[in-house]
Amino acid sequence: MTTFDVLLQQIAFIHEIDKLKYITRKTRLFNSNRHENDAEHSWHLAMMALVLAEHSNEPVDVLKVVKMLLIHDLVEIDAGDTFLFDTVLNHTNTEVERKAAQRIFGLLSQKQAEEFLHIWEEFEAGETPEAKFARTMDRLEPLLQNVSNEGGTWMEYNVPYDRVLEKTVGLQNGSQTIWEFAKALLDSSVEKGILKKTDTGE
Repeated sequence: MTTFDVLLQQIAFIHEIDKLKYITRKTRLFNSNRHENDAEHSWHLAMMALVLAEHSNEPVDVLKVVKMLLIHDLVEIDAGDTFLFDTVLNHTNTEVERKAAQRIFGLLSQKQAEEFLHIWEEFEAGETPEAKFARTMDRLEPLLQNVSNEGGTWMEYNVPYDRVLEKTVGLQNGSQTIWEFAKALLDSSVEKGILKKTDTGE
């Protein structure tokens, strides 16, 4: 395969991932009624990692973290976005997502496709310091969005405190400092009445 052939594959991949801009998430932009799309989400997480890396529990390869955050949601081009607090679907790696990863990354040369698939799998497994910190960023952003929007999806979908806590306690795996900050935000949100201690949907 020539260098030009590799370039053509990379351009095809670049065209394909433009579709990420059309995948709408449940969460809204800070202090806004407009829903965020997956491309905006990935960009924001990457910037958050650059800014907040010093708070990681362990030293991390920041470039690798940024790669994870830019790559991790590309599978949603095929699989769609799963709401973090969905009561039917698990917000975890599924066979649909794996097939999506293989198809989308498969547009690239074998070497680059394998690299991206490995990074995606590492993020999903959440076991390395980089994956733990990347997943902390992924959980922190919607929390900040919901606080800025006076409860946001918590209020809209009657998500109780216990469920939010269950989904955010994992922040401590990547950063104890950020988890303590997040826990204070959750407690403050309960005091303000924008996060309910009981499930108001029952």
